Amino acid sequence: MVTNDTLIQLLEPVVQSLGYELVDLELRLGAHSLVRIFIGNEEGISLEDCAIVSNQVSGVLDVEDPLPGHFTLEVSSPGIDRPLRTAAHFRVFAGSVIKLQAKALVSGRKRFKGTLQGIEDDVITLEVDGSEVQIDLENVHSARLVPDL
Repeated sequence: MVTNDTLIQLLEPVVQSLGYELVDLELRLGAHSLVRIFIGNEEGISLEDCAIVSNQVSGVLDVEDPLPGHFTLEVSSPGIDRPLRTAAHFRVFAGSVIKLQAKALVSGRKRFKGTLQGIEDDVITLEVDGSEVQIDLENVHSARLVPDL
């Protein structure tokens, strides 16, 4: 069965070869499956960038055929509430306020909002309400930047 991780492994090299970063991927399986890819680069993402990546990724998905039945492919920028998925993401955005949801309890809870202090040896450090909380990267269900509006 296909998972987010297997699709990321399949598609990340394709996206990188085009000069973009595969920031995140959402997969929803069902009668009308959806693959949503978020791409980024230092210059920002245009509609043309999304079309280029969509064309290449669509070809790979057609050839490799990892998904059962029909699916919709969407390619977009990560937006201002950018998801954080990799250790590199947590390094780059140190100092930013983030929301993080853990897979398992950490200090009696799963949801955190705080300032990202950084990551070392795949352990993320957040300052939450004046205290430091450490969360293993593999325990992260989701993490996003909190927009500074």
